[in-house]
Amino acid sequence: MLEIKNIIFDLGGIFIDINYPKTEKAFINLKVSNFAEFYTQHHASEIFELLETGKLSSEEFYKTFREKTGFSIANESIRNAWNALLGNFFIDRLQWLNEIRKRYNTYLFSNTNKIHYDAFMEIFRKQTGLTNFDDYFIKAYYSHECGFRKPYPESYQRILKEQNLKASETLFIDDTPKNIEGAKQAGLQAVLLLSGQSVTELGL
Repeated sequence: MLEIKNIIFDLGGIFIDINYPKTEKAFINLKVSNFAEFYTQHHASEIFELLETGKLSSEEFYKTFREKTGFSIANESIRNAWNALLGNFFIDRLQWLNEIRKRYNTYLFSNTNKIHYDAFMEIFRKQTGLTNFDDYFIKAYYSHECGFRKPYPESYQRILKEQNLKASETLFIDDTPKNIEGAKQAGLQAVLLLSGQSVTELGL
């Protein structure tokens, strides 16, 4: 690995526990038995891509989801099922991150949406007593705010350009293989965090 000056972190699976089957099960309980066709860790259908790039508001998403599934499900029920995958933050990893950001320029790049954002920020505040998770980073890029998402190589290139970073000096860490491939195509160094592995074990 070449000298690293900058690190771009993913969020889910890196700093907060994510359980995709919980959300699938919650939607199956709402009679949406084919939820995996809409969204998994490795796939997002058009409606979820639009939600995660801010092109659909939460209200528009709920309405469109009902239309796509053919089920009359209340907004609150959709929101609760969608948020079911969100677990707690890994406190030891946040403590580690606080030290790492003294040695590297740290950034966040997360495929997310307003519904999840509001939920995990509240989880963060309740767990830590702190105000804003984003304070760990020079800048946090959330797909629904910036309008682009992983794994497309141009999304990483936009961050590099905006922050004036050299790809060869920048490490990207994620737990989804296709996001790692996208980063490599953009010229970044990249590490796939394996299931059960902690970012604190990477020797940075």
